[in-house]
Amino acid sequence: MLQPIRRRTWAPRGQTPIQKAWDRHDRLSVISAITVSPQTRRLGLYFQIHHENIRAPHIVEFLTGLHRHLRRKSIVVWDRYSVHRKATRELLDRQKSWFDFEFLPGYAPELNPVEFVWNHTKYAQLANYIPEDLIDLKIEVDLALETECNNQTFLRSCFGFARLRL
Repeated sequence: MLQPIRRRTWAPRGQTPIQKAWDRHDRLSVISAITVSPQTRRLGLYFQIHHENIRAPHIVEFLTGLHRHLRRKSIVVWDRYSVHRKATRELLDRQKSWFDFEFLPGYAPELNPVEFVWNHTKYAQLANYIPEDLIDLKIEVDLALETECNNQTFLRSCFGFARLRL
């Protein structure tokens, strides 16, 4: 959102940091996936940024593009969010045998490594950041996620936090 996420910070004694922001509720939606190469165990982070709420067609488009990039059948593991279930039905109805779908238990974000990516992006990289507008926010989110895409140590730590072995 354009509203900054306030976090504790350091400042010289007597100089309290002040964030000047107004009550803005414009926001971006981001869809992402962490991939694991079956041979090399190399991790990848893929994402798309949207200016509206993500719906099933966005997810179908994202997974179709991911399939074109990876060029192999994939297992998609995700939570039981209603949009995910609808996208699963749409892909299966289209006879897309590119994917096998597995669902995480309900209400278990701690099992989803992508949740740790979001947590780090929002509460560490973009903490106390006040964007001018949605374009500015999109640029910063894109830069933050791009730095995480190639950071194997970071992506592996997301699996470690979720207590998942690779």
